[in-house]
Amino acid sequence: MKQAKSVPIPAIAWPPPPGRPRHRALYQNLAEAILNGALAPGTQLPATRTWAQALRVSRGTVLAALEQLTAEGYVRALQGSGTFVADIPQDLGRSGTRAMPAGSAAPLSSRGRLLARTDLGEVEQPARPFEVGIPALDRFAATRLASLTTGAWSSMPASELQYPDPAGYPALRLELVRYLTRARAVRADADQVIVVSGSQQALYLAAQLLLDPGDEAWMEDPGYVGALSALQAAGADIVNVPVDGEGLSVREGTALAPDARLVYVTPSHQYPTGATLSLARRLELLAWARQRNGWILEDDYDSEFRYIGAPLPALQGIDEAGTVLYVGTFSKILAPGLRLGYLVVPKALAPAFRAAKSLLDRGSAVPLQAGLARLLAGGGMERHLLRMRRLYQHRRDVLWSELREAFGDRVNLGPPSAGGMHLVVWLPPGMDDQAAVRRAYEHGVWVRAVSANARRPLPRGGLIVGYAGFSDAELREATAKLEEALRTLWP
Repeated sequence: MKQAKSVPIPAIAWPPPPGRPRHRALYQNLAEAILNGALAPGTQLPATRTWAQALRVSRGTVLAALEQLTAEGYVRALQGSGTFVADIPQDLGRSGTRAMPAGSAAPLSSRGRLLARTDLGEVEQPARPFEVGIPALDRFAATRLASLTTGAWSSMPASELQYPDPAGYPALRLELVRYLTRARAVRADADQVIVVSGSQQALYLAAQLLLDPGDEAWMEDPGYVGALSALQAAGADIVNVPVDGEGLSVREGTALAPDARLVYVTPSHQYPTGATLSLARRLELLAWARQRNGWILEDDYDSEFRYIGAPLPALQGIDEAGTVLYVGTFSKILAPGLRLGYLVVPKALAPAFRAAKSLLDRGSAVPLQAGLARLLAGGGMERHLLRMRRLYQHRRDVLWSELREAFGDRVNLGPPSAGGMHLVVWLPPGMDDQAAVRRAYEHGVWVRAVSANARRPLPRGGLIVGYAGFSDAELREATAKLEEALRTLWP
């Protein structure tokens, strides 16, 4: 300890703003003065009574501030001698720090730099027509789910309130298997299910566990940017495989990268084009994976909403070799804010995925999982889906008719989509779809450009137009605004 130097009351910002606790303000002012060197090491602080009189506060206020400073090592109290500023080397305080030069890169790891480049951006709040992937939140039975969650919470034994199973609440995993077997022909047992915080976490987990930097991965082109980002964050070498009316071209993928490690695919309802992967290509893709020891990451993001016949069976259900990882989510079925999804993995991978999930977040909230398990067990989920299929089919028809009336033959709409929650409006050749998006934004309409989801040049641009979350009136009004926005862009 240096020789003590007694000083008068230091100059600090006083009094604090109204409503701010005075002991906390005094503590923060003194800590700042010590860190920036205004109070040098070894300086003796005035007696608490002196402080209290000068600042017009109670002695208890001063004592509380000094006790906190002492506990954190800013000052040292020596019995019989007083309180002194601790020996903090000046090059460790704020007076010795240097600001990072403007524009310099943050000192991230190579993996950190990959992650920093994969920000998916913010969703418009509140959602505006024609935002993609937004369900009919006004029809979501939030009170029903809240009741089920509360009931699960109140009846839950204390043993289930410990750290949860990182793979997910056992009852929910069991009910998910039963539901997916009925609805999607998925073949699995509960040990193969990993409950995740939305499908994006599932994609991230799969990419991190199955890919090394430099591994080749097939990516649908155009395709879902969130999946592309997950693959890029794992350091994958992306192989852009074109999509046509039958979905992903397995022949093109094999020609481009026959020994790829992983394929990302949306077979039931390709995003964004809406194509369905034909049976021939499904079998071709499974044969490729079996022969090349590759993995298939099946994203089944909105296949529950099919308006012609029953929902198509999942690719996972016809996989005999255990090469398919199946991704599903409650975001499209119920609400994105629930942040719950699921990943069905081959048996051999289940222990690794369970361990990785525990490293990320130790598991999702148990009461919500328990409420969803009850919703599935009681048939409430399937009744909700039946209502939503009817509603979304109606809204699809309304939007398709409005677009046809507004744009006529200037765009290519094709027949109404067989399923999903969005339509694609294919623009005339030569018309820039990203310029069309910017013009639509200016008119208060939220659409997305197909080309923003593509890595190769497209024969023509298109607009991705969501309809599920919006009323008939909103769809009609937004269509009129879109038509007005595009008037000056027609070739």
